[in-house]
Amino acid sequence: MTPSTLERPVEDRAPARRWRTSRRTTALSALGEPWLWLAGGALAFALAMIAGLVTLILVRGLGTFWPAELVQIERVDAPTLLGEVASEETVLRPAADGTPEHPARPERLERRRMFRTGNFDVTGQHFEWVWDSEIVRETRPEHALAIERTAWGRFHGEPVALVVGRVTIAEEPAEILDRFDAVHERARAEPNGDAHLRVRSPEGTTKDLPLAEIVRAYPANQLGWAGKFGVYLSRWWEFLTDVPREANSEGGVFPAIFGTVVMTLLMALVVVPFGVLAALYLREYAKPGVLVDVVRICVNNLAGVPSIVFGVFGLGFFCMIVGTSIDALLFSDRLPNPTYGKGGLLWASLTLALLTLPVVIVATEEAIAAVPNSMREGSYGCGATKGQTILRIVLPRALPGIMTGMILAIARGAGEVAPLMLVGAVKLAPQLAVDGTAPFVHPERSFLHLGFHVFDLGFQSQNSAAAMPMVYTTTLLLLGIVVTLNLSAIWIRARLRKKFSVSPF
Repeated sequence: MTPSTLERPVEDRAPARRWRTSRRTTALSALGEPWLWLAGGALAFALAMIAGLVTLILVRGLGTFWPAELVQIERVDAPTLLGEVASEETVLRPAADGTPEHPARPERLERRRMFRTGNFDVTGQHFEWVWDSEIVRETRPEHALAIERTAWGRFHGEPVALVVGRVTIAEEPAEILDRFDAVHERARAEPNGDAHLRVRSPEGTTKDLPLAEIVRAYPANQLGWAGKFGVYLSRWWEFLTDVPREANSEGGVFPAIFGTVVMTLLMALVVVPFGVLAALYLREYAKPGVLVDVVRICVNNLAGVPSIVFGVFGLGFFCMIVGTSIDALLFSDRLPNPTYGKGGLLWASLTLALLTLPVVIVATEEAIAAVPNSMREGSYGCGATKGQTILRIVLPRALPGIMTGMILAIARGAGEVAPLMLVGAVKLAPQLAVDGTAPFVHPERSFLHLGFHVFDLGFQSQNSAAAMPMVYTTTLLLLGIVVTLNLSAIWIRARLRKKFSVSPF
């Protein structure tokens, strides 16, 4: 009698167990379970990276304008400073040899904080690192003012007097704060007036600040939640509606918003017609063959060309050839100062249109190919010509796919920076491309762009520490504009898809 499996020795049961395990693994592989987990894990990882990036931009970008308290630090053998805590870290502080004035210090971990001190016209610096061991006393003065100016950055100090003309109308801190708003509003409305705020810096220096040059001033250590929220909204409004100042590190970015939106829309108006016409010819008119295949390969390869190459082409062709020719024919009286023979909004839009043209062509071709041939044949059977069939049957039903190509073009074109540095985007553009001066539209003018603004703040600012929070805020704004433009195009695409959807029955 053959013994049962339970009665067999352990070494005899091992082959059967391995056989069952192998069979189960083979069955799971046949059902695709390992690939399902691999694909799902890759998707989760990609979503986590996107969520982390967006969260970082949101947290840093939204927190830039929230007002902080002013901390006064008294140190040993160093001037007193007053400022906002910008950041802090715990690092290994190097050892120091002893001197009669300062004892020896061993190497150890210690916290240090970076204070935004302001007062650049007095101290020559905006920020300063302070080690905890250097602090003798730390306070938060009740009447300390945070003053934002149109020049020289911020100023931190205590109010001494409010002066209009030669008359001192307030000397007590509480009275100065009570009367400041009304006097400041009149001074901003009449910049030629002689009104100023006398303040004392923490080092003891007294300075008169013209009220016309003060953007806002507030007692940072007296503000409640409502007061801080009011300052926060005021800063956001200034950021969205005002012009940049202090080498773009403060003020607003309205010219950059305007330039980004106008350039993106102009690019879309150029690239979509050309992309649709090219796709129509390749799909509907061109005979299949080697030449058409080569053209398609070239179009697909153009999508992978680095964007800076398109910038060089735009500079050489649009600016130096086309623009110079236009100047010679129409604006010779202005030479040698170029009008169109330099970077401008028009050339930047055309350059980005070339950059995004392959995306529109490929998406349009796929959309046209998805239209059933039976609809074309039905149109021909009713006596319509090829042109009528394309205009009335093919294109309306391919519009959702064309809008997809347009969405992809907007998403890429709005965030490109490298080509714009060569064909029109600048650090400062005092005039908008659209204004009240005839002929009202000036496509030849240089412009500000949010993407270039981010690059300028992060890598070309004279004060990178002060500009870094603005990098996140500007990035958040650029992301919001791109998302808004894309959502608008997606909404239009959804309506077109619903309008031209064809029932299979």
